[in-house]
Amino acid sequence: MNARTAAQSAQPGAGSAPARPLRVLIATDTYPPDVNGTSYFTGRLATGLAERGNEVHIACPSTEGPAARLAVDGTWEHRLRSAPLPVHPTMRVSLPRRLDRLVAELRPDVVHAQGHFVVGRAAIGAARRAGVPVVATNHFMPDNLFQFAHIPAKLRGRVGRIAWRDLNRIFSRADRVTTPTRIAAELLSRQGFSGEVEPVSCGIDLTRFHPFAEPKSWARKSISLPERPTILFVGRLDEEKRLDDLVRALPFVLNATDAQIAFVGRGNRREHLERLAARIGVGDRVRFLGFVPDQAMPQTFAAADVFAMPSIAELQSIATLEAMATGLPVVAADAMALPHLAIPGQNGFLFQPGDVHALGAHLTELLTDDAMRAEMGRASRAIAMTHDHQSSLARFEQIYASVTR
Repeated sequence: MNARTAAQSAQPGAGSAPARPLRVLIATDTYPPDVNGTSYFTGRLATGLAERGNEVHIACPSTEGPAARLAVDGTWEHRLRSAPLPVHPTMRVSLPRRLDRLVAELRPDVVHAQGHFVVGRAAIGAARRAGVPVVATNHFMPDNLFQFAHIPAKLRGRVGRIAWRDLNRIFSRADRVTTPTRIAAELLSRQGFSGEVEPVSCGIDLTRFHPFAEPKSWARKSISLPERPTILFVGRLDEEKRLDDLVRALPFVLNATDAQIAFVGRGNRREHLERLAARIGVGDRVRFLGFVPDQAMPQTFAAADVFAMPSIAELQSIATLEAMATGLPVVAADAMALPHLAIPGQNGFLFQPGDVHALGAHLTELLTDDAMRAEMGRASRAIAMTHDHQSSLARFEQIYASVTR
């Protein structure tokens, strides 16, 4: 497969494209079918770049163990030999000491590393030895890993500082560094990274995620939810998402309206959340929908009245953006990049992590005021419109072109 001579078609409203298509090697430790934000972003980046006429290769862990090379959705997946990751129930890890052979074979115009762990680190090293330009994107926060690595609370500050120093050392070898939001870029600077960091939104497909004309009762029935006002969360059911706050806020909501919470996603906190909900008497109002395929997510968002994101470790939150694009108001923790998405009084509310009374009050206000909910839903859609996936793809093409001149 060689797209170097293919004509590059301009994308309406997506900004200028490079003079010719590029051969891009994306290096990542997590890729579909892994279920997490980095995996989803990287998968959409790869297929989106390919749809725009670029030749896209992905170096990522094998899903089964043995190495493989697969043609998928217009891209080439170079699946590296992998083993189960002991500290994570579903992910696998590759241990490539070097990726020089792959880089020499492909001769990419640019390597785009999606992190500083195993595969990204190996790809950056191989690219530097071969004289290939490197773009690196950070999706990492230490909070995302503490529970999986079983780091005691008293050691997390020290371990976090070590992790940031390691990231800074690896990313300092890149020609350009990006991260999804301005707040995420500022975080890198605060953690000692001295280079320039450009915010580039992960972007969402606004043609797929949009308000539905059908009644919400229809959407709820389609995913087996009872006909009640519905609060939705989408993401991993893990520690840093602070989902206890959402369950503990529900009794305050139920004082005013017969609501329910729908959790979409998997994670090691599900049993804990089920026990918590039963203990405080809201077990019949908390629904766990498990993993929902990406193609079914627009309909799932359409079943909700309000989207809640209580996480304290979001560098952007694709799920929140998709909810907003669907026309949902948002109640989110006042933490990390979420204040960029949930603007108090405009498209939702913010609450301090742990303040379940405030969380419950904001959810109640939205669920009991149809006019407010509709107005804030329209504002959410307008904000989401500024995060078009095609604009993000065009910006990455421009960044690639700038480092390959």
